[in-house]
Amino acid sequence: MSTRDTAAKTTTGLSEKGLKAGSVGLIGAVVIGISCIAPAYTLTAALGPTVSEVGVHLPAIFLVGFIPMLLVALGYRELNNAMPDAGTSFTWASRAFGPWLGWMGGWGLIAATIIVLSNLAAVAVDFFYLMLAQIFSNPSLADLTTVLPLNIATTLVFIAGACWISYRGMETTKTFQYVLVAFQLLVLGWFAIAAFAHVANGTAFDATAIQADWFNPFAVESFSQFAAGVSLSIFIFWGWDVTLTMNEETKDPEKTPGRAATVTVVVIMVIYMTVSLATLAFAGIGTEGLGAGNPENQGSIFAVLAGPVMGPFAILMSLAILSSSAASLQSTFVSPARTLLSMGHYKALPQSFSKISPTYKSPSYATIAAAIAAAAFYVVTRTLSENALWDTITALGMMICFYYGITALACVWYFRAEAFHGIRSFFFKFLAPLVGGVILLVMFFKTAYDSMDPAYGSGSNIAGVGLVFILGAGVILLGAVLMLIMNWRHPEFFKGKVLRRGSQAYNP
Repeated sequence: MSTRDTAAKTTTGLSEKGLKAGSVGLIGAVVIGISCIAPAYTLTAALGPTVSEVGVHLPAIFLVGFIPMLLVALGYRELNNAMPDAGTSFTWASRAFGPWLGWMGGWGLIAATIIVLSNLAAVAVDFFYLMLAQIFSNPSLADLTTVLPLNIATTLVFIAGACWISYRGMETTKTFQYVLVAFQLLVLGWFAIAAFAHVANGTAFDATAIQADWFNPFAVESFSQFAAGVSLSIFIFWGWDVTLTMNEETKDPEKTPGRAATVTVVVIMVIYMTVSLATLAFAGIGTEGLGAGNPENQGSIFAVLAGPVMGPFAILMSLAILSSSAASLQSTFVSPARTLLSMGHYKALPQSFSKISPTYKSPSYATIAAAIAAAAFYVVTRTLSENALWDTITALGMMICFYYGITALACVWYFRAEAFHGIRSFFFKFLAPLVGGVILLVMFFKTAYDSMDPAYGSGSNIAGVGLVFILGAGVILLGAVLMLIMNWRHPEFFKGKVLRRGSQAYNP
């Protein structure tokens, strides 16, 4: 072992878990980060609802959502530089605030990713049958997704396939992602260029000139609209932190993951801004026809606009969204599997979660456990109520803001003694994560309050309280209950005997 490696181990106080080191470089990490965010799927699902809230100020809201993501990413980078560990939010919050808040930070990440895994599989299935309908020119094939037993069976196949690829380790994951991410970015670029070409040629549905006011967040009519728009934009940027959970498997683990996170957020911002401007310029924000504000178009804006914009090549957009969902389904397994691995390794969960595949050097038990949890969640919610499934997705914003906010403030607290030792430390270790974390925690409480209204989400409620709030608060409460059970079964971690606060962190 080199002197540098020894120094790193002494500084972090953490330990390796048996993952395959050096298997992912900067480009590979960025590709996996982009894949996890799933720009094609996210845009088709989020553009319509965001336009309905803020109209032409969509670019402004994206900018506002981008700012806290970038600030938090900078804080994540500093935490990773100091202590690269696959547990990320769980490990870092435990180091800064102690085991209880650290456990809940890890739970927030796990719960959010498990829920979105089931949603990604469901979307992939929807577009799989839509693709079959387009290929065979038989619209009735698209309706197969509404046949519940077939829908559930196909969804479970997608989850199992993604689990198998993830189980085989980062090398297989990386190869799979290069192909699918390149394809969806190519199609999104094609769509944007074609849309602008229609505007220039006078063949757009509702050609709308781009104006500087679109980028002004203060032009949004009300704070409630602003908050709803920001909540949506936070969701569409979510997923970049997967680059940090790979930190024990990247080349130069102290630097590469943090750089990859920052690059991923910036690249995604460029993609979102380009495609959203193209969509607004081509379709406008009208509530009829192809207008981006038409409620009938909000489920999937690209399913409506791909034909008019791309002509006979519209099927490529369906393939892009399918590949985006499938790629994100697979890459999203990386985060919960490695967080569960770390929690098992540091005795915050049963030690079976710390098992590593001897062949692929991947979290074997944790990956399979994540797949089973995602599959079970989908089967239960989809069988009981489709509204419950989609309202849980809406509640994701609460969980994202919760664990991102905790982790950002963990950066501020962990580095508090050196925050004022120079301009760089002040900005990256104190100011940036502080502002980003506060914004996200404010959004957490604002979203929680707003979601108590039954009108938030599907409109479903229990005893007059919105289902979105009940599901979001319920998931967080479930984490607290599980934490108490783990404290009873594994008291060493919760007594601070395993993963300690401060620089001398790990006591095996």
